Amino acid sequence: MNNNKELIEGILELKRQKHAVILAHYYQIPEIQDLADFIGDSLALSQRAKNIESPLIAFCGVHFMAETAKILNPDKKVIVPDLNAGCSLADSCPLDRFEEFLGEYPQHTVITYINSTARIKALSDIICTSGNAVQIVESLPKDEKIIFAPDKNLGGYINQITGREMVLWDGVCQVHDLLTAEAVLKLKMQNSDALLVAHPECNRAVLEIADYIGSTNGMIKFVGQHKGKKFIVASETGIVHQMKKIAPENEFLVAPANETCSCNDCPYMKMNTLEKLYKALLTESPEIIVDQDLAEKARKPIDRMLEISKKAGLI
Repeated sequence: MNNNKELIEGILELKRQKHAVILAHYYQIPEIQDLADFIGDSLALSQRAKNIESPLIAFCGVHFMAETAKILNPDKKVIVPDLNAGCSLADSCPLDRFEEFLGEYPQHTVITYINSTARIKALSDIICTSGNAVQIVESLPKDEKIIFAPDKNLGGYINQITGREMVLWDGVCQVHDLLTAEAVLKLKMQNSDALLVAHPECNRAVLEIADYIGSTNGMIKFVGQHKGKKFIVASETGIVHQMKKIAPENEFLVAPANETCSCNDCPYMKMNTLEKLYKALLTESPEIIVDQDLAEKARKPIDRMLEISKKAGLI
């Protein structure tokens, strides 16, 4: 196929033939976002994955997200456009080092951000997302000892607003952590009328100057509630596609990762392309495989997250 139109038509036809469903994260390229049956952030995709009836799930995101979909749907085939689409945050928490870390803090409840591998999830008590992390932490007694992994920026933000003293694993998302307060402030000084919205994976210096801090879905809702405004977005570029849909009259500026680029792309998210999605549906591969015993262990903290989120009215 020689162009996007042919690829899109081919993807839609294969989806129909195979009774497949396409899930996509907000950080995917716009063309894939527009093709998806459902688009969302980690919490929404986790919930959606648990209720899918289709026999074939094409997951356009990164590896840990597709792993989560497979864990919640052990009897369904889960495929991805590119098996190498990983995550810098998940990679920052290797199994052997994390096991050693846990040994240093016995009798701690382990809350793990969903941006982690299945093996790390299996060592956890509760999973959380940026959209429900505060509620998950606050569902536990104030005096409960907690380890939070792997994102130290998100964990630090939660400690700050809840007054907790969780022990934090030293991991970060490179896409968000690379944003500096200096670069963001410079952009804000150049656009004094703009509101700064930031993801809690950003470092503390950026969060301290933000007008709104929230999950990907939370940021989209926030800009939709403020029509005719200018926004500086301290997150991954892909989110702007949905922001423009919900508030086309607004102006959006993406906080730059460095002075040479006015963008902030996740290289892993952008590994997924229309051509790769077409080939994945055609061949039903690469397929995500998760060992049954591992999947059962990893599912327990995910289910606990979903139960707490439901009680809190988040889903």
